[in-house]
Amino acid sequence: MTVQIVEIMGRATQGMTRPFICRGDDGHIYFVKGRGGTRRGQICEWISGQLAMRLGLPIAPFEIVEVSDTLLSIASDETRNELGEGAAFGSRKSTVVELSRSHIDHVPDYVQRDVLAFDWWIRNADRNLTKFGGNPNLFWDVEAQALVVIDHNQAFDPSFSPTQFLDFHVFSDQRHALFDDWVLRQEYNNRLAAAMADWSAICHTLPPAWWFIDPEETIATEFDLNQVHSQLMQFQNESFWRQT
Repeated sequence: MTVQIVEIMGRATQGMTRPFICRGDDGHIYFVKGRGGTRRGQICEWISGQLAMRLGLPIAPFEIVEVSDTLLSIASDETRNELGEGAAFGSRKSTVVELSRSHIDHVPDYVQRDVLAFDWWIRNADRNLTKFGGNPNLFWDVEAQALVVIDHNQAFDPSFSPTQFLDFHVFSDQRHALFDDWVLRQEYNNRLAAAMADWSAICHTLPPAWWFIDPEETIATEFDLNQVHSQLMQFQNESFWRQT
């Protein structure tokens, strides 16, 4: 069943989209991205999250949540405009802190490679952290002492730069272990193929309203499923693993 949002508790201070902090009727707290996060961003989050889950990445639990008009009627104008009525993307909040460079050595190498390979696959360049700073869009679970993956609203970037990605990705130190190992690449190809076997099912779970940017559902969202599918299937080509 769809999680119903029963309380809007505030808004996050970090992140470009500044998601809303909400309580669901399941008792969990969610970071919720509504209309202000763009329809394209919501679609990217849902598709990427579903693929990440199938690949076994430690992604934060996520749901499609429902925001009622009744709840918004007592909210501010900003909240009504930025959150919006209807289906939204919700990522469950837990006891975490933003990943810092001091945490990286505690993340197993295979997990680092998984995240690096996944972001390369979905063209998500929004995971940067170097000695000079950055925003990795990753959390560190303090209680479990484990990585938590979030934030894919900028996936499928049409201006994706392989060079910049490999220079600045938080786990770029794993690039040679990943790209230079033919056997490992084949293992990833098999995992990516298995995830893509569910492509149709993933797409059919997208809320119909997300395909329109206006409440009246007259203006279509600019997101080409066929183009994204073709991009994701590039792992079948040898050129996919070239670092250029």
